[in-house]
Amino acid sequence: MPEPGGVLAPDWPAPANVRAVSTERHWHGIDNFNLADHVGDDPRRVAENRRRLIADCAIPGPVQWLTQVHGDRVVRAGETGEVEADACYTTEPGVACAIMTADCLPVLFCDQNGSRVAAAHAGWRGLCAGILVNTLRQFPAPARVLAWLGPAIGPRHFEVGAEVRDRFMAEFKGVSKADIEAAFTAVADSDHKYLCDLCALARAQLRGLGVVSVSGGHWCTVEDNNRFFSYRAEAASGRHASLVWLHRG
Repeated sequence: MPEPGGVLAPDWPAPANVRAVSTERHWHGIDNFNLADHVGDDPRRVAENRRRLIADCAIPGPVQWLTQVHGDRVVRAGETGEVEADACYTTEPGVACAIMTADCLPVLFCDQNGSRVAAAHAGWRGLCAGILVNTLRQFPAPARVLAWLGPAIGPRHFEVGAEVRDRFMAEFKGVSKADIEAAFTAVADSDHKYLCDLCALARAQLRGLGVVSVSGGHWCTVEDNNRFFSYRAEAASGRHASLVWLHRG
């Protein structure tokens, strides 16, 4: 694995054979280490960044990159090319599950015995639609699942309209109305705007679905924009990658 300074190592109690990384915008001398090929970057530069990431992290491969659409579809990692989905999982050692974000919430999963891993892209639409619910369905026992929440837009900066809060109140599964209400703070002098806490919503849903161990969720991409990409702060930005895989040992 690379030395610190360019990679965020998940702080979760995963088994020794589970490997995971979440990249930052600077990677060991490379500025704006963008890993997405849909944001107007030079395709050759993106390909080289992905190659460098895989080499530096000693990922055996393949890496499952996704075309993310803010939906609820989950696929098994190892599909040919990029598939349209917002989460993937695997039980095969060496195959990496990858998702990309720049304000949306990345969520990594593994089971306690190190036999299965998954990664999910949880923007507010996908979160509300059930992307975490569907990802957990790939694990036999939610109580034995570990989850890690990566860098995302924080609750002081994610302003949304009342329609977003209303959708969560009407559609969000496995979470009490009180917990949903607690994740939305009314913006002063506005009847229709709220500050939304994505991490609080994700934690509440995961715990409601039976996940006991939920780690991470300490980083705000907007407040620490020098360290992380933020679409909301920059309008046009690169993307980080959060990856998890089973080590071949």
